[in-house]
Amino acid sequence: MTPQRLPRRVFLLRTVASGGLLAAASASQAQTQVEETDEAAVALGYKRDTSKVDAKKYATHQPDQKCKNCQFWQGSVTDATGGCAMFGRKHIAANGWCLAYKKIG
Repeated sequence: MTPQRLPRRVFLLRTVASGGLLAAASASQAQTQVEETDEAAVALGYKRDTSKVDAKKYATHQPDQKCKNCQFWQGSVTDATGGCAMFGRKHIAANGWCLAYKKIG
């Protein structure tokens, strides 16, 4: 029994389609948001809104400290969400805060 050869057109269409699926899966994974209940988020005291950080529990927190002006922020200052070195591939809120905050500059 000899293996069947795929016509070139079918092969190319399948290759393009599978590449598109991989790209969509990667984009979807990259856009996953960090939940405040995630294990890493709890450990770092992450809050999506810096104004909701418990001042008694996190005495080092300042209201002007936001993820978008932290050294670990991996986005533009105009982005609503972006990557963070502390949370891997998940996105965080630009106006969020966590214990790892380190001011740019």
